[in-house]
Amino acid sequence: NTTFLLHSTLVSQSKLKPLFTSTSCSCSVQLIREREMVRPFAVKGRKRKKRDDSYIVEKKIKDEEEEVVEEEEEEEQTTPKKHKGEEEDERIAEEAVNELPGIPIVPCSSSSSDKKSKSGIIFVLEKASLEVAKVGKTYQLLNSDDHSSFLRKHNRNPGDYRPDIAHQALLAILDSPLNKAGRLRAVYVRTEKGVLFEVKPHVRIPRTFKRFCGVMLQLLQKLSISATTKREKLLRVIKNPVTQHLPVNSRKVGLSHSSEKLVQLQDYVAAAKDDMNLVFVVGAMAHGKIDKDYTDDFISVSGYPLSAACCISRICNTLELKWKIV
Repeated sequence: NTTFLLHSTLVSQSKLKPLFTSTSCSCSVQLIREREMVRPFAVKGRKRKKRDDSYIVEKKIKDEEEEVVEEEEEEEQTTPKKHKGEEEDERIAEEAVNELPGIPIVPCSSSSSDKKSKSGIIFVLEKASLEVAKVGKTYQLLNSDDHSSFLRKHNRNPGDYRPDIAHQALLAILDSPLNKAGRLRAVYVRTEKGVLFEVKPHVRIPRTFKRFCGVMLQLLQKLSISATTKREKLLRVIKNPVTQHLPVNSRKVGLSHSSEKLVQLQDYVAAAKDDMNLVFVVGAMAHGKIDKDYTDDFISVSGYPLSAACCISRICNTLELKWKIV
């Protein structure tokens, strides 16, 4: 009925004869449906979405970066190129700033040509008592003071477990003026079990024995210890034998009280060539002899038995006198 009334109204207004055709009915029905479906608010989806604040921020940052790149390109075009000497000076200055805190390898004033021409010294500490074992629920570095009962329980001699000898020897090497002058090339330590590791000359070994044991425990478990500021490995386990890590122009000298060749250390060092690196092999154990298969010479520097730290101090003092390091 509603459809017919609407159709008759439209026909009367247009003064046309009412025609009940299918087309007119469909149009009128469509109009009614559209009126009924009108909503009191705007159609959903036609609202203009607000842009997110993050999009605006990203656009600003992108524009700023483009401006900075354009300014840098303009500066590169306007500024003249630097000479090779100036670039070298800047590189040396950056290396000095980025150097690890600790004992420097080489003074900043020395050039690369001086490093190659000057001879150096290498220490090899043999048969160091550095062994890790599980004591209770934790792994620890064995020593005669703290683990005497544990060692006796496993039928071992507590007197053979002396990691303090290696600790004192490393402190004597790294604290010497010889190392501070940049003449120390490397330090290698081989344990009683045959594990070989390298110690960088500019590393700071802990002063206290307890902290030293913690560092050695970490090294033997993780196989390397890196610096906090850089990715450089200060201590790292390397492959045997030690001879493959030694320079070609080097003289390997083993030291032991049991050697029949007793020498005056000053005369022995003075006879060595200036362009030759000296490698001293010192035992870091309480009792026993070092392996002398790879040494070129086997000497004794005193008529009395000396500790590893005392022997190393003698060697460093003699070379400091020869090279005039004060």
